[in-house]
Amino acid sequence: MGTRKKGVEFIKHITDIIKSSSGFEKHLEKVKITSGGEGKCTAEFVVSTEHLNRLGGLHGGFTATLVDMVTTYALMSKPCHPGVSVNINVNYLKAAKAGDEVLIDANLLRAGKKLAFLECELRHKKDNSIIAKGSHTKFVDFQ
Repeated sequence: MGTRKKGVEFIKHITDIIKSSSGFEKHLEKVKITSGGEGKCTAEFVVSTEHLNRLGGLHGGFTATLVDMVTTYALMSKPCHPGVSVNINVNYLKAAKAGDEVLIDANLLRAGKKLAFLECELRHKKDNSIIAKGSHTKFVDFQ
């Protein structure tokens, strides 16, 4: 469920979820949640070999997973059910290679009675250039 936690409490809460996961969320072990609350979540990570595709770039599937999960954490910072995905869209704008530091910024745009709309950007830490932009729609009506 959602939480009203912010700042350090939010970071600890989400980090504990990732660390204690034995499922898919385990893929985010190297992603550090840096802030969150009020419909926002920021994170960062260093691209390493397990994040790469065969051509040596950040894997599109991992990028989509980051959009999915970090936007969900942004949604969880509000008193709202984390929901289930209805649609995820990712535009890939620039490559990231092993060793690159990546910043992730996710925001809740709107949460209605049934749907929540979120956005996310992945950027290079070195020059703030955009790697990918994503949008995520979630069904949240679980009454």
